[in-house]
Amino acid sequence: MKLGTFDFLKQQDLPAGSLYMVATPIGNLGDITLRALHVLNAMDGIACEDTRHSAALLQQFDIHKKCLALHTHNELGGAQTVIQHLRNNERWAYISDAGTPGVSDPGARLVDEVQKAGFRVIPIPGASAVSCAISASGSVMFNSDGQFQFLGFWPHKTKERDALLQDIANSKKTSVFFESPHHIRETLLLLANNLEKGRQVFICRELTKKFEQLVSIQAQEISSWIENTESLKGEFIILVSGRHTSADEAPEHATLMRWATALSPYLGSKEIAAVLSQTLGLAKKDAYQIALDAKESGK
Repeated sequence: MKLGTFDFLKQQDLPAGSLYMVATPIGNLGDITLRALHVLNAMDGIACEDTRHSAALLQQFDIHKKCLALHTHNELGGAQTVIQHLRNNERWAYISDAGTPGVSDPGARLVDEVQKAGFRVIPIPGASAVSCAISASGSVMFNSDGQFQFLGFWPHKTKERDALLQDIANSKKTSVFFESPHHIRETLLLLANNLEKGRQVFICRELTKKFEQLVSIQAQEISSWIENTESLKGEFIILVSGRHTSADEAPEHATLMRWATALSPYLGSKEIAAVLSQTLGLAKKDAYQIALDAKESGK
């Protein structure tokens, strides 16, 4: 691909002696960014989670650079090799097998070592399974006021798994995690058995790929969905909506109004809503309505 006609790509400097963390497609190669291609073409070398996997991507876009294998098992040693190249005033990039490096992929230790050595790290944004899934989740995120916690890959040691299940069950934020096809059935059934009825679960399979599947169901519907689904193959990302505050947990309206009325002379509606939400666990939209009501009653 020729990028010469995209002059805007040249407007940003590519400083030497820097590490570029480059996001790559999570499935569909069309999701590579123009900036990513521009940066990769300008590098002196590219460190890759798997050089064999990355070779196909680089070949697809006619990018020919020396590559260095840098993965979970050699990240510390590989980082020192990259640092030596940076000391020689070279430009190096890092790409993982898919998506944004460092998000449940190698890269965090590399960045830490490079920064401690005094060199600049420049992120080149692009595809991410997390943001991709969130953007299509609808009510799962809306009902959590847009707040979420990313949990990485689902653990399979009993103690860690049980602790995470408890955390998800109690959290008012949407929980987001990855799961492999080998364990997805077991994990989904665990959610079905440990979440209260009505909790929304958003199941994403093979995002951006040919057999992409997005399904939004409630926890009590999981078992039936598993029995009727055609395939559980592929990579999964799961979103679980946050726990709703029950009626007996939520402060009474009169109590909330007293709080809001007391704060009203000193704070604006948005600030009052933030206080109510953070201190009393009230949903932001409900807290804001209470703040508006308090302002109105004080006129």
